[in-house]
Amino acid sequence: MKKITKETYLDWYENMLFWRKFEDKLAAVYIQQKVRGFLHLYNGQEAVLAGALHAMDLKKDRMITAYRNHVQPIGMGVDPKRVMAELYGKATGTSGGLGGSMHIFSKKHRFHGGHGIVGGQIPLGAGMAFGDKYFERDSVTLCFMGDGAVRQGSLHETLNLSTLWELPVVFIVENNGYAMGTSVARTASHQEIWKLGLGYEMPCGAVDGMNPELVSKALYKAISHARSNKGPSFLEMKTYRYRGHSMSDAQHYRTKKEVEEYKKIDPISQVKEIILKKKFSTIKNLEKIEAKIKTKVQECEKFAEESPYPEKRVMYDAVYEQENYPFLKHKLS
Repeated sequence: MKKITKETYLDWYENMLFWRKFEDKLAAVYIQQKVRGFLHLYNGQEAVLAGALHAMDLKKDRMITAYRNHVQPIGMGVDPKRVMAELYGKATGTSGGLGGSMHIFSKKHRFHGGHGIVGGQIPLGAGMAFGDKYFERDSVTLCFMGDGAVRQGSLHETLNLSTLWELPVVFIVENNGYAMGTSVARTASHQEIWKLGLGYEMPCGAVDGMNPELVSKALYKAISHARSNKGPSFLEMKTYRYRGHSMSDAQHYRTKKEVEEYKKIDPISQVKEIILKKKFSTIKNLEKIEAKIKTKVQECEKFAEESPYPEKRVMYDAVYEQENYPFLKHKLS
């Protein structure tokens, strides 16, 4: 088990607060129509990512997730300026401005998306794990999904094969309580999602997804299990999102009181409280961190604002391999 130290908590605080402020800025510019299309924010779920990153070996392990995917690549090492530029649709973005909010990738940093199809990343995660096992690369894939994605049939096919072939993959359900606007209680006869792993006789369980330390411990155990060629695990992170499913979500399915109750266990506030209680830092030093984060977010915004849009030709090049494709009505120039 990796040690959780004073430095760990200070890193968690700085990273989680930056992710929160980064996405708060995205929400603001979305309203200004500088970011278009869909925008699914991670506010409230940061402890899951923070704990996961601490448990991983970032030099060789992989990550794949759904469309709520802006801060994960940053955690894996991608320049946040390029992530924000991608959401702006700029040429300096991670996918050249062609992927947008839901499709952020970085092969270099082993972050494999960002997938807009609900549950689409689940069999892909197992496929990457199969490749790593086949080529004996000693890597583990963390495959994240939302609670709504577990109702996809492909999940069960994937769990079956992953167990049968003992693939080095950890399946992580970020259960924030609602699949878009539908509560878990309305989608199944039980509310303990982790129990789905019992049917495939793989290690499984529920974890407090608002606590990065508990997330880290659970995932370190699951990753070690996978790296030892013992097969997959299935973990349910019980978390919560403070914003709507997307920016267009009116949130009629829950009350403001419910959201406020969950804000009392905000993972960032919890980490800050521990830092101060254990005297890992002072209020003054934390304020310096907060000021640094504010500047960093401003730099990301400036970079995205000033970056150029991709040339129209690039959009065709990303879709059509053949330059004289016969069904194009317009020239590519």
